[in-house]
Amino acid sequence: MRSVKCLIAAGAISLMSTAAFAADMPIAGPEMYAPPPPADFGGWYLRGDIGFSNQSVSSVKNTNAALYNGLKSFNQTTGFDTGGIFGVGAGYKFNNWFRVDVTGQYRGNTNFHGLDIIAYPNGGTATGYGSDVYNAQKSEWLFLANAYADLGTWWCLTPYIGAGIGTARVQIANFTDQGVNYLFPAGNGVGPSLVSAATGSKWNFAWALHAGVAYQINPNVAVELGYSYVNLGNGITGPDATFDHSAGGHAFTFHDITSHDLTLGVRWNLDNPAPPPMVPLVRKG
Repeated sequence: MRSVKCLIAAGAISLMSTAAFAADMPIAGPEMYAPPPPADFGGWYLRGDIGFSNQSVSSVKNTNAALYNGLKSFNQTTGFDTGGIFGVGAGYKFNNWFRVDVTGQYRGNTNFHGLDIIAYPNGGTATGYGSDVYNAQKSEWLFLANAYADLGTWWCLTPYIGAGIGTARVQIANFTDQGVNYLFPAGNGVGPSLVSAATGSKWNFAWALHAGVAYQINPNVAVELGYSYVNLGNGITGPDATFDHSAGGHAFTFHDITSHDLTLGVRWNLDNPAPPPMVPLVRKG
């Protein structure tokens, strides 16, 4: 009987010590995991751009090729005034380095100035010199599909390069050609002549090369300073006519119009990045 009492007492003491040890142990919280690495940014964006162009043209010639036959020399200088650029677009950024967009630009009126200096062959009744002074206005609509490679980010600055292809509608308006010929022998001189042409427009294949740098203001807004080299194709006037309508019926072609553009743009991200995962709090009981 005494041995049974001893066994019961020993069992009770063991249970009490186990309960006391468990009470001193901390309550385990939920298992914690390291947050996943941030995913590459991607999503839709809108853009807007303003800027100015510095344009050039390889030559301006009348479509009547007979006007240039038999010349001793023909020298031409041309130039455009600076014109404004206003653009909008939408695109998609696939990851931290590749994005695409489509853009539309209105490229405002730029004044064109040109000068031809012509030498006629020696001999005959057409010996001498002549000049033509051109004036016109040009504008375009430009639509491009573009792809860009972002080259990394340092201090919130991301340089990029890109290229685009599309179409341009080139319009030539208010074209005039004032010509003066000085022919010899004396008495064969031809006084000033004035030719004007109606407004003309032409759709062309267009392409562009881009480079620039973007500054990330916040996760949803970036500002871009960009440069583009743009090939706009050819432009053409409407039919020409002399001031007294005694001659004409041809047009003047602006061959190979190109432009160096400088723009300032803003990109708005439409897909807000997901907030970081919440880490649960652990309390000691």
